[in-house]
Amino acid sequence: MKTEIKKPSYEVLCEAAELIKKGEVVAIPTETVYGLAADAYNPEACEKIFKAKGRPQDNPLIIHICDLDMLKNSVKEIPPLALTLAEHFWSGSLTMIFPKKDIVPDTTSGGLDTVAVRMPDNEDTLNLIKMCGVPLAAPSANLSGSPSPTTAQHVYADMNGRIPLIIDGGECKNGVESTVICFTDGGTGIKVLRPGVITAEMLSRFAKTETDKNVFAKPDENEKVISPGVKYKHYSPRADITIIETDSDEKLAEFLNSKNDGGTYGVIFGGEKGIEVPTISYGSTAQEQAHNLFAVLRKTDELGAKRAYVRCPEKTGVGTAVYNRLLRAAAFKTIIL
Repeated sequence: MKTEIKKPSYEVLCEAAELIKKGEVVAIPTETVYGLAADAYNPEACEKIFKAKGRPQDNPLIIHICDLDMLKNSVKEIPPLALTLAEHFWSGSLTMIFPKKDIVPDTTSGGLDTVAVRMPDNEDTLNLIKMCGVPLAAPSANLSGSPSPTTAQHVYADMNGRIPLIIDGGECKNGVESTVICFTDGGTGIKVLRPGVITAEMLSRFAKTETDKNVFAKPDENEKVISPGVKYKHYSPRADITIIETDSDEKLAEFLNSKNDGGTYGVIFGGEKGIEVPTISYGSTAQEQAHNLFAVLRKTDELGAKRAYVRCPEKTGVGTAVYNRLLRAAAFKTIIL
């Protein structure tokens, strides 16, 4: 299969919509990461997503909508709190989990009786969804387990020959996937299942908000999880990743220099002194780190790194999302200095 990259235009969106209506898969830009999109109501089309990614079948897909009518068509119940959150955060990087209607096939939901829904903050993708007339199931457009793509070139590196079209909407604004929540206490409370740039602190202004244990821990092997991006090893380059927790630039430099064997890289905030191994900065703020993380992890592979030690971000606010992704990229390997 030939894979083409095209800048968004009315004609390209029409082409993409026709491909999706025929049951094909198209890579789309969003504000979070690039998505691999198919008709969410078409189980055969969604099977192609799993095949292209090499994704486990029990890892549910998020469906992307362009208006609240699509939400009402797809889910059985919408708590008033969900409508309040939609008013404040949609279009945007918040995914909410609802009991699904039968129109959403088990292929899309990963065999669950719930479905994850969001409205992306990308005008071209919203127009494409409207042109398709159905929600689009769209996990990240990468091979399963590898770092999520934040540019069309990242998508092409993983999906060349697997899908017909990549819509090149430029670099993604946020750089990490959406926040995923479910509702607790009869629809009046919030539980964060996967952190993102919409933080628990932001959500707590609207309702009692808790963070699920699996945000910072590995789920039990047989545990059924209702959020994507939780159960399996994710976001990982070929280089072996380890998180380094330290408040000391000196201890970080001493540790990294002890690993200076030619195949080691340090992924640092930037500005740390005395480090002799090659380094890549992923930013000094949580927002910068979220934006740059996946591109930097991919960069370690481009540079031929055998291992990379990543300085741990702050574990608050958006830093929670960065830390969550790093834990899974590192298979939870952490060294505290």
